[in-house]
Amino acid sequence: MARLAQTHGLTDVQQEILATVRDFVDKEIIPVATELEHRDEYPQQIVDGLKELGVFGLMIPEEYGGLGESLLTYALCVEEIARGWMSVSGIINTHFIVAYMLKQHGTQEQKEYFLPRMAAGETRGAFSMSEPGLGSDVSAITSKAVKDGDEYVLNGQKMWLTNGGTSTLVAVLVRSDEGHPEGTAPHKSMTTFLVEKEPGFGEVRPGLTIPGKIDKMGYKGVDTTELIMDGLRIPANRVLGGVTGRGFYQMMDGVEVGRVNVAARGCGVAQRAFELGVQYAQQRHTFGKPIAQHQAIQFKLAEMATKVEAAHAMMVNAARKKDSGERNDLEAGMAKYLASEYCKEVVEDAFRIHGGYGFSKEYEIERLYREAPMLLIGEGTAEIQKMIIGRRLLEEYRFQG
Repeated sequence: MARLAQTHGLTDVQQEILATVRDFVDKEIIPVATELEHRDEYPQQIVDGLKELGVFGLMIPEEYGGLGESLLTYALCVEEIARGWMSVSGIINTHFIVAYMLKQHGTQEQKEYFLPRMAAGETRGAFSMSEPGLGSDVSAITSKAVKDGDEYVLNGQKMWLTNGGTSTLVAVLVRSDEGHPEGTAPHKSMTTFLVEKEPGFGEVRPGLTIPGKIDKMGYKGVDTTELIMDGLRIPANRVLGGVTGRGFYQMMDGVEVGRVNVAARGCGVAQRAFELGVQYAQQRHTFGKPIAQHQAIQFKLAEMATKVEAAHAMMVNAARKKDSGERNDLEAGMAKYLASEYCKEVVEDAFRIHGGYGFSKEYEIERLYREAPMLLIGEGTAEIQKMIIGRRLLEEYRFQG
């Protein structure tokens, strides 16, 4: 067992779950990840294996067929999976955010209908907030829902949908002005719709098109897509929670949990980069000794290990705070910001340790070097995290003049 990134105070059940996931990652993911990534191939066998392990139902309550585990357990599993291949953690994350939103905000009928099938991995979730022109400015959403009898008609274009093709349930955030007079704050006139669809590309149900995969620098294997709604009709009982105008808060609750997840991914990728760097440094010889014996390399390893340890501690703290029922947007923002920045730095140091071989597609570090940048922008850019952190700090430390 590695010395770094240990988590104290885990129960026997948590340790058993983590040991099982770690074993699966070492045997089933790491040996095939780079080859699948270079082919941009969806890891169907890995996903089937995770289904069997019950990972898709990890945080879904036991009454709905899940394991009923905490956010901490989930985040530690994500850390392990990202250590193997970050794309696989993305396949689980969007599914889990939708399940979490259903658990927290869904009607009883919605929970009973969706959660058991999500726990089994039969229904697979994706969520959709972003649009081509808005970036991090969620309040500028232009996609609209208009009420028509017992249904809503949805129109608009969404962007950056992880699992857009493979998912069968998408939580979509749109503007819905009914019942909200002119001049209502933008975030109070948004609604989350639960949209069921067939997996695949093209027109996946009348009025709903998934055009195809967006070709990306890294984060391959998992499908990232657009979503186009043109007269998409959704029954009123598929408004999340049954009431319009709550969508922004529901999505932000989900994203807060998603930020802990992105922090966990950063921790996992950084750990793997450190493992590769420290291993290579002991095998590669220059000037008659392993490069690990050179002080310059030892300094790098020391910095890398310290960053791995610090990011892990902050991620665990953010997960534990959410589990305790407290507000954790400050801790989640800090953990996501630090873990993604440190991940990029640790990966780059491992890349430098590899020298020319780091540039070769034969070596795993080449893949990590292309994957790490996604964490700087996923679930809100580093700059957005700093805005959230700054605002929260000013709330906590208000000057009493």
